Amino acid sequence: MKKDFYLTRYALIIKRLESSPATYSQLEDYLLNSFEFQDAGIKSYSIRTLQRDIREISDLFNLSIHNKKKGDNRYYIESRPIMEVDEYNQKLLESFQVSNALNLHPDFSDFIFFESRKPTGIENFYDLFFAIRNKRVVTFEHYNYKNKLMTSRKVHPLALKESKDRWYLIAIDTKDKTLKSFGLDRINYLDVSDTKFREKYNYNFREHFKNAFGVMNLTEQKPQQIVLKCTRHQGEYIRSFPLHQSQKETRETPEDIYFEFFLHPTYDFMQEILSFGKEVVVLEPKTLVDDIRTHLKTSLGNYPEL
Repeated sequence: MKKDFYLTRYALIIKRLESSPATYSQLEDYLLNSFEFQDAGIKSYSIRTLQRDIREISDLFNLSIHNKKKGDNRYYIESRPIMEVDEYNQKLLESFQVSNALNLHPDFSDFIFFESRKPTGIENFYDLFFAIRNKRVVTFEHYNYKNKLMTSRKVHPLALKESKDRWYLIAIDTKDKTLKSFGLDRINYLDVSDTKFREKYNYNFREHFKNAFGVMNLTEQKPQQIVLKCTRHQGEYIRSFPLHQSQKETRETPEDIYFEFFLHPTYDFMQEILSFGKEVVVLEPKTLVDDIRTHLKTSLGNYPEL
């Protein structure tokens, strides 16, 4: 069994058991007939390897897999983690599947094409992760797009947050003791000091971002119910790839699909809605409707008739 293939095995085992319980023979047949095993030229999968994989899956993904032993002797997923952790696990699995595909096939550049984007600052990810886990004071230079200034920062790092393919550091700025977010792509000259901060912060970030869209500081805002009317064409896309975890489909007609959300109507969310153009209309709340109307009028003013 190839040593660099274990992540692919984990993903396949989870995928098979999510559909229904399976015996060792059924799992073996599923794995050996998968495209991944065929491409890797793997022709055997032992019960001993399965038992080891189950232990590793439990440790890595917090998924409890058991064997019924009595009767049909099938393996099954006994419990799943809470929703936020489950989302993390799913993204981790997706990353592993892509990573293994690239590692197994050096000619991937002929078939797989990524978005052409500038660096996202991910090179600092592990250093910041280490600083968060060990409560280390961090200093860096941060660039502000709005005022076009580079400023020196000294922070207490608390969390990392992804938003729209960008990563952000959530930290307490020691200058004003305020919770702030810093884009990793705008961080330069990062230094993780040996000094530990002793403050105990009581932020519950799962709750903090539960009704958030993006990474803005939401301490002064309250979430609201937002209602969208989408054309059927766009609604199908939003149905298959929800904008937010609070998304609920409330009504459907031959022409339109209606969704409700419970979140903070931030500028980031307004920009997301505007990106759909005429395909999506905000019905509630009135404040967001007014903000979008004002934004559209200003945008239209930038295109005077010739």
